[in-house]
Amino acid sequence: MQFDYDKTTDSLYIMIAPGGSTESEEVSENLILDYNAAGDVVGIDIQHASKHADMAGIKVRGFLPELDIRAGL
Repeated sequence: MQFDYDKTTDSLYIMIAPGGSTESEEVSENLILDYNAAGDVVGIDIQHASKHADMAGIKVRGFLPELDIRAGL
């Protein structure tokens, strides 16, 4: 899984699986799901991400050691 935040467009993309998408669907305002050819969700695109979450820091739990990533916005 990979998280990519683009400050210039204020979008957060969460890549769930590699391989790219063949189809996208806007499931709600500013939330787009990307699907592969098999119909599995491979990515989540959140537009205007800073309006929905604090993008100054991302905390990832469940890994050893726990990660605390500061975006430095």
